Amino acid sequence: MKTLLASLLATASFSLQADYLQKPEVESFIAEMVQQHEMDPAWLNQLFAQANYHQSIIDAISRPAEKTLQWSEYSDIFLTQRRVEEGREFFATHRQHFDDAQAETGVPADVILAILGVETFYGRITGNYPVLDALSTLAFDYPPRADFFRSELEHFLLLVQDKPVDPLALTGSYAGAMGMAQFISSSYRHYTVDADADGFADLWGSPRDAIFSIANYLQQHGWRAGEPVFFQVQVPQSLPQSAISAGLQPDQSPQQLIALGVTGLPDSIGDSRVTLMQMQADTGTEFWVGMHNFYVITRYNHSYLYGMAVASLATLY
Repeated sequence: MKTLLASLLATASFSLQADYLQKPEVESFIAEMVQQHEMDPAWLNQLFAQANYHQSIIDAISRPAEKTLQWSEYSDIFLTQRRVEEGREFFATHRQHFDDAQAETGVPADVILAILGVETFYGRITGNYPVLDALSTLAFDYPPRADFFRSELEHFLLLVQDKPVDPLALTGSYAGAMGMAQFISSSYRHYTVDADADGFADLWGSPRDAIFSIANYLQQHGWRAGEPVFFQVQVPQSLPQSAISAGLQPDQSPQQLIALGVTGLPDSIGDSRVTLMQMQADTGTEFWVGMHNFYVITRYNHSYLYGMAVASLATLY
């Protein structure tokens, strides 16, 4: 009986009618949308009257995999033979789209493919949360990042008000990321590409649009065509912990690392700034150097683990 009761309570807490229209902050938000963007207040009230709160969204954003897992655990999720094989099949089916996107942007097809693989298993797992629910839950019931998600909610409303889509039908991740490419609303508005020229950049149903949008995102964030992404290196036991980069942006010169006894850096990287990363793998501690293009990949998701998963998967196809 206790097990059944717990199950029912868990199910009930998954999605609750939050009565968002009764929240003063929602009322203020609607007023801002009307004043700043001349949105229809009746339309906004109708939307928020149907928005639901999801406790599972709060639970998920409070413990993201990128902050709770070691590289050994994270890589076991994304660097699987099945993901590699399905990626090869997806590439074979849509090769022309990948070739065209690479030719136009300089972003390698295997990197675009790897992002699709990590994000949505090549469009197969795109999330089943209504985007309006996800953004409302996080904008009005998750204080740590309320400002960010209110901004995303604003972008979402601007996105759907002039597009041939039903805002209540659009689904995505617990954080409101949408479609095969998992773009948040601001990224959708700024970086999507209507590559099939049908009048709508469709990240749900158009592989060509998704492929070109990812390539455009990376290009706009500074992808350098022809440059490497990362290298594994060896370090001496005497390497000070302070040598490990504190952030994602490349902040060290190869000469600095060589002076500390780091080996394995190819001569081809010249004087490019790099990021020295320490990863806990199944076989022990590994050290990797991330280049500028590795940093660009992490603009998609600000995590060493994410960058390593994408860069590593791209080498396996």
